[in-house]
Amino acid sequence: MANYFALGGVTLFMKVNSSIRAFCRKTLHAAGSSALAFTGILLLTSAAACSQNATEKPPSSQLNQEESTRLELLLTWDGKPFDLTEEAWQEQLSEQAFYVLRKQGTERAFTGSYNSNKASGTYACAGCGLLLFSSDTKFDSGTGWPSFYKPEGPNHVGETQDNRHGMQRTEVHCNRCGGHLGHVFPDGPRPTGLRYCINSVSLQFFPDPE
Repeated sequence: MANYFALGGVTLFMKVNSSIRAFCRKTLHAAGSSALAFTGILLLTSAAACSQNATEKPPSSQLNQEESTRLELLLTWDGKPFDLTEEAWQEQLSEQAFYVLRKQGTERAFTGSYNSNKASGTYACAGCGLLLFSSDTKFDSGTGWPSFYKPEGPNHVGETQDNRHGMQRTEVHCNRCGGHLGHVFPDGPRPTGLRYCINSVSLQFFPDPE
């Protein structure tokens, strides 16, 4: 896990209570693609955390590592792309992850570790650790790949036209490291009507605390 945080460049490690975490998540959804709003969230959240630390220090038992990790994944991207050489990617990733993330490959249907995963938590990029999807938007599409109806972070998932194999599709990738995730189709459930069809090997799952 430490490798992912090192790749992020600047790490903002915050230990906050549940009300601040809920505020961050709600505000991020409302912020959309506004860079100014995203910056404001960082500043406001930092101020809230500092204010709480100044007034009370919760017992260590209340500071859940996994919850802090989830918030960190949400806030650590500065909007700049992350680039590695092909050799560095090959050293960092498994053979299959390199094939999918860096060569736009596809894992076989119904073979991915997260296709049937019903646990609550966060899905991050397997290449750089950027927050991508939440289990709250995951659904069973019956296609054999993990499917979501919308990304979790603002501007974290990019799109490009993919005309390979005689088809016209919309490819989706991690906007920080450029890693290939899968494709998005206009046949998903409400409220977006979209189906983000994602390779399991392109993701890393962080379960919610029990």
